[in-house]
Amino acid sequence: MRKLTILCTVILVVSLLVTLVVGCQQQATPAQTPPTLAPAPTPPPVPSPELKPTPSPTPEPATTSRIAFVSNRDGNEEIYVMDADGSNQTRLTNKWSYESAPAWSPDGKLIAFLSNWDEDYEIYVMDADGSHQTRLTNNPDFDMQPAWSPDGKRIASVPIGTEMVRSI
Repeated sequence: MRKLTILCTVILVVSLLVTLVVGCQQQATPAQTPPTLAPAPTPPPVPSPELKPTPSPTPEPATTSRIAFVSNRDGNEEIYVMDADGSNQTRLTNKWSYESAPAWSPDGKLIAFLSNWDEDYEIYVMDADGSHQTRLTNNPDFDMQPAWSPDGKRIASVPIGTEMVRSI
């Protein structure tokens, strides 16, 4: 058995040496340049269907001339709006809770925002004047960053750990 093991080892060593010698000889020979081929002709372009842009609603002037923002000037985080020049600051929310992340709807008529009125951070929506404040989400997650779809029919929010889209 010992002789068989020695024989197998010798064969293995010899095989490795032969492989190394042949490999070195192949690398030592100059490389031949492969023949160059003429480039293939470029096929004619295939016409693609005409892409048409999806129209998005044009915001009313109120969205371009008004700014929604958050301030704690009255003791807690509340949502305000003001003209672009800083005048006509108006408080829209007036709760003991925390309100944040106001987002204008594409038509400028609504504002989505984050609040913990019900002791859980949820997404709400209200008219641009602060009226008709309505809760949209109701789940145990911390809902954040409301964002309107271009058509103004949906609001996406990001609860911690998942992503959601809500129809309104």
